[in-house]
Amino acid sequence: MIKVGIIGSTGYAGAEIVRLIQGHKEAEVVWYGSRSYIDENYSNIYGNFFELVDAKCMDDNMDELAKKADVIFTATPQGLCASLVNEDILSKTRIIDLSADFRLKDVSVYEKWYKIEHKAPQYIEEAVYGLCEINRDKVKNARIVANPGCYTTCSILTAYPLIKEGLIDTDTLIVDALSGVSGAGRGAKVANLYCEVNESAKPYGVASHRHTPEIEEQLSYAAGKEMVINFTPHLVPMNRGILATEYASLTMKDGSLPTKEDIRAAYEKYYKNEKFIRLLPDGVYPETRWVEGSNFVDIGFKIDERTKRVIMMGTIDNLVKGAAGQAVQNMNIMFGLDETMGLSMVPLFP
Repeated sequence: MIKVGIIGSTGYAGAEIVRLIQGHKEAEVVWYGSRSYIDENYSNIYGNFFELVDAKCMDDNMDELAKKADVIFTATPQGLCASLVNEDILSKTRIIDLSADFRLKDVSVYEKWYKIEHKAPQYIEEAVYGLCEINRDKVKNARIVANPGCYTTCSILTAYPLIKEGLIDTDTLIVDALSGVSGAGRGAKVANLYCEVNESAKPYGVASHRHTPEIEEQLSYAAGKEMVINFTPHLVPMNRGILATEYASLTMKDGSLPTKEDIRAAYEKYYKNEKFIRLLPDGVYPETRWVEGSNFVDIGFKIDERTKRVIMMGTIDNLVKGAAGQAVQNMNIMFGLDETMGLSMVPLFP
């Protein structure tokens, strides 16, 4: 059995890791870390684990945890993982970090967008960006995996094949994305109160959201050149889900624009054998309700003949494929297991 430690186990993403590991045949949680609830029964915090988890919350002592766990998930705010990790810890265990501490390769970009000093820049270069469908070969032997963000996972996977195949003009890419409220975390914030969110939708982080450089960096690798995009996130009154709608001008090739057959062929080239990416039929578009509670990514597209643009649409559950599910998928890759282990649940509906 893979011994799992979780720091930040009482946040939404941490609790989702606990839920997924409960259904995993080859892993067990040995450390429920939570700075806010030390010595409290885990099932008292999340009643859905009543009579399923008989353990108390522990602290975030990563040095001690490294002696007990084969892998540590850090589902914590930016800065904590980088402040705790060291060579002694990495000699004993492997880390899957759900924060942004090791996602960006340029420390100055990280510090600019996240407004904090990076405490472990020496590990940035070796850390692997854990977007499983693109970097699984690098994930296998990684000591540190930087688990991608929810907006970024959805936005990157939705556009990646078309950028990789040169079917769209990368200078024209615009990403509009909607998120459920759980994406903001479990902390008490006025902006996330029921009366503030219900019956409303709003853009936020306009031209300034900190997932922007992460999307740009990863898509730049696909394009083979630096990319700059417009990314606008929106908060909508639902618990879970990300829906990304992306727009880009089609690129002329051999005197003609790509057809819908060309677009579909590009998606199938990269995703045909991907168990968690579902390319929808023509005329069917992604809906958050059809991926809720699952590790699936649903993708659809439409060519707008009038504007000569393609509209790409993708949806995920922000807490599963956008956080905990992808983290468990990364763990499966790291330990040579079937990627679907613990992740084969059918989406919830209603």
